[in-house]
Amino acid sequence: MNEPSMPVAPPQSSHEEPSTCWWVYIVRAENGHLYTGISTDPQRRFRQHQQGKGARFFNRSPAQALVWRELCGDHGTALRRELAIKALNKKAKERLISQFDG
Repeated sequence: MNEPSMPVAPPQSSHEEPSTCWWVYIVRAENGHLYTGISTDPQRRFRQHQQGKGARFFNRSPAQALVWRELCGDHGTALRRELAIKALNKKAKERLISQFDG
């Protein structure tokens, strides 16, 4: 008789803790353009953008302000939310930013 198989948890990535929280964030460049990204620490990531590191987007116009962020919990959820926000037009992104209270 075969014993019922036990569910197996997917292997954890070696670079990510299982309890790591992910954020989606929007940064406004000096020229007014908006950059959307994900990070486990949006403030640290914003500082990197200000230093011109991590995204070629800021080569033309430096990062000016971290204008919006949203806690997503896990990496997959953050990636899906990032894609959804990137699909919005600028007016919709500005509306999202205007509703941000944090």
